[in-house]
Amino acid sequence: MKLSDTLTGEKRDFEPAGDVVKIYVCGVTPYSASHVGHAMSYIVFDVLHRYLEYRGYKVRRVQNFTDIDDKLIDRAAQQGKTVEELAGQYIDEYFEDMDALNVRKADEYPRATQEVPKIIEMVAGLIEKDFAYPSHGDVYFRVTKDEGYGKLSHRSVDQMRAGARVEAGVEKDHPMDFAVWKGAKPGEPAWDSPWGPGRPGWHIECSAMSLRYLGESIDIHGGGQDLVFPHHENEIAQSEAFTGVAPFARFWLHNGLLLKGDEKMSKSLGNLVSIREALESYSSDAIRLSVLKSHYRGPGYYSDEALAENDRALNRFRQALQAPSNAGAGSKLDAAGYKERFIGAMDDDLNTPQALATLFDMARDINRDAETGSDVGDAQALLRELGTAIFGLTFKEREVEVGDDKAAEIQALVDRRVELRAAKQFADADGVRDELTALGVTLTDSAGGTTWHVD
Repeated sequence: MKLSDTLTGEKRDFEPAGDVVKIYVCGVTPYSASHVGHAMSYIVFDVLHRYLEYRGYKVRRVQNFTDIDDKLIDRAAQQGKTVEELAGQYIDEYFEDMDALNVRKADEYPRATQEVPKIIEMVAGLIEKDFAYPSHGDVYFRVTKDEGYGKLSHRSVDQMRAGARVEAGVEKDHPMDFAVWKGAKPGEPAWDSPWGPGRPGWHIECSAMSLRYLGESIDIHGGGQDLVFPHHENEIAQSEAFTGVAPFARFWLHNGLLLKGDEKMSKSLGNLVSIREALESYSSDAIRLSVLKSHYRGPGYYSDEALAENDRALNRFRQALQAPSNAGAGSKLDAAGYKERFIGAMDDDLNTPQALATLFDMARDINRDAETGSDVGDAQALLRELGTAIFGLTFKEREVEVGDDKAAEIQALVDRRVELRAAKQFADADGVRDELTALGVTLTDSAGGTTWHVD
């Protein structure tokens, strides 16, 4: 199995350092509803976790919540809530959204506000080693002390400095020095520390949580490409400076960004789609399929047309799983080749588009061979196994409420089409299908008859 490592820029053989694959994934800042860009990232790392387990590894995955942050503080004040109340509301919604997307839970979900003692311990240790220094209630990491700073984003400190902006009133030794502890401001949540009341810097929390729950060195650190700099760059610097152990992470995996049309999906552009909004119109399988169709390192694409097509494409899987299998027949569809192709694709840096294409080929061949009375049972079992265990698909039809009157109207049209096809009046039957399509109905024809559902 090979994985691409952002740090080295290479695709390398993956083996964990110990008996358990230790994974840390950066989580959300819970100040608003989770959106489909979040869904993309967490589906990617859910599939990675599932596949590692399928390949026989034991996995321990930790994912944080940044539950203290400027945006959280501002939003809570606007809504007349405490930061704790607002964060708790959106953390609860996050778990509901992930359950709806069939994303399995991580082993631990630490929160920054619950890890302050460990964070203070790290900050004190960095000061003791002269990697950090206090300044007017803040504490900053000294980037010039770290000879390797910039190795993840492949930039030098001088290159970074050219575009750096120094905040007014902030006293730092170097423009690129970053806060590991922030002095308290009036009305903000704060914790006592040796440097006065304050709160953790953004970057230090992930280092502290990873160290506490996974140890000094981990196998995989994951997150979106927008976190490479400064967040992950700073994590490496402060973690390796504190522990003296390198590497902090043996592999850095970064998923691409989600595009809506030609633009990145972002709050600033006002084109965000929440996970809940997406699930109102499309199945969780369709959303997962949209992620799997793109390689995790490339951009993902969100569009209503693509998601609607995904829901229709899923019917091919359902039809294959429901196809009659003639056990003991003279001809049998061999499943071994599909499994070999699937694993070969996934072992090649989680090439989910190629692995997904293998599943669609298998579904096509199952449907074809089932019509000739072949034994397709082994292939059906493999399709279900790979689709559910690794890709997290449910293969369930999305439930759309249809009133009795409309259901009766649809069923009458379906019955009429069946009669026309039996009479070999195919042009008229296609006309009825067009009527059903206009009503949002998808038909599935199989040896067992015709079924329908509303998209």
